[in-house]
Amino acid sequence: MKKTIITVVGKDTVGIIARVCTYLADNGINILDISQTIVQDYFTMMMIVDTNAAAKSFGDMADELEALGREIGVVVKCQKEEIFDTMHRI
Repeated sequence: MKKTIITVVGKDTVGIIARVCTYLADNGINILDISQTIVQDYFTMMMIVDTNAAAKSFGDMADELEALGREIGVVVKCQKEEIFDTMHRI
């Protein structure tokens, strides 16, 4: 299984989760775990997804999610699980 960590941060608006999840479903990416919260007017979400059956490469997916984030007014970042784990080891 190829796991990817996706984070979404920005001002809360209607449809953030729907837009991100629709993109993932349309591209064969399975959500394994998801956590989201709103602090005052700020939305944050962290997802762990399985990209094994993804229709696109990691780079294309990351670029497209970043562009989607700009379109809906949030910042979307993707990291492969092994890189995320290495960065947060200490």
